[in-house]
Amino acid sequence: MFQKIRPLYFLFLLFVLFSCKSEADKIAEQTTTRNALIDSTINSFQKKLLTQQIDSVFSKYNFNGSVAVIKNDEILYQKENGFEDFKQKKKLDSSSVFAIASVSKQFTAVLVLLLEDEGKLNTEDKVSKYLTDFQTSPFKNITIKELLNHTSGISDFGNGLVSEPGKAFNYSNKGFMLVGEIVGKVSGKSYDENVKELFEKAGMKNSFTANSFNGKNFASAFTGNSKSFQAVENMPKRLADKSISVPAGGILSTVNDLHRWNTALYQDRILKPESLKKFMEKSADRNHPILGKMDYGLGMMMNVGKPLAYFHTGYVKGAPSLLIYYPESKTSVIILSNIADEMNGKNAIFNPHKKVKEITDAIQNTVIELRKEMIKTTLQQ
Repeated sequence: MFQKIRPLYFLFLLFVLFSCKSEADKIAEQTTTRNALIDSTINSFQKKLLTQQIDSVFSKYNFNGSVAVIKNDEILYQKENGFEDFKQKKKLDSSSVFAIASVSKQFTAVLVLLLEDEGKLNTEDKVSKYLTDFQTSPFKNITIKELLNHTSGISDFGNGLVSEPGKAFNYSNKGFMLVGEIVGKVSGKSYDENVKELFEKAGMKNSFTANSFNGKNFASAFTGNSKSFQAVENMPKRLADKSISVPAGGILSTVNDLHRWNTALYQDRILKPESLKKFMEKSADRNHPILGKMDYGLGMMMNVGKPLAYFHTGYVKGAPSLLIYYPESKTSVIILSNIADEMNGKNAIFNPHKKVKEITDAIQNTVIELRKEMIKTTLQQ
């Protein structure tokens, strides 16, 4: 009797299992469809808001530059206005290559973390292990991490310290130039070779260093305004000078490549998860002269409150920039320009960038809550 029942029992089990799987598949399919519909609705809402509000920034400030807001691979907003070259009146487009200034610092920090992933150094190592100039007081106890989060105390002016290592935030381009030297020494390759490999890893096809730029589609830097302007001489080669240096501020890129960078970096395609966490986690406090109080990681700034955002400003003469990533929605915001009226001061130069960040921060907070409410409503139906 048992022998006759057992096959029927197994058939019943298989039926139950397949029925459960089918039901689970149906639920998963319904969830995917629901989420896609919600995301589509929210994206449409964002596009309208962004167009209305960022277009007004272009108009108010007569902004010469490129702004893009890209979620995953969907363009929510993209606009170019003005000229790559004011003398030739060559217009900007999505392939225009800008100097991104201190936005470069995150690439340098990531190169260090990649070397740490390979076991070739540790961010807690003393700089004196790699650079002989640091083997005497008061420099001998400075760590690589302190160079990366600007708490080394190293002054950009003169050869002393402005604060005790590890005690206070003091922004230092020289510190990142020194990090670039460590990267070259430890890897056995030049900084330029290292960062070129990083571009390739991130899928960035139109990004360069000041030393390797091919000369095409360059949004050269200008001071003044569209009616009265002056070209910044020797661009982009001047970015490789020690006064700036490639590791601190000498990378050139496009809006689309910087979105590719954000996507690759924050979605674990570049660093090991634990290294990405180290890159992002707060290790210092910063009071930014334009954007106010913020947290600082390793070559990366973060909002103190909501929304969660990782970003960095950049400025070299005639070229202000801002790169933002909102991890909760996987959205990049890229704001690049190639002219600055320095007579008005840096706050005025960055007014368009600051305003766009205020807009996208507010929209992020709105859509995150809106998505939660829409999901909650559909589940209750």
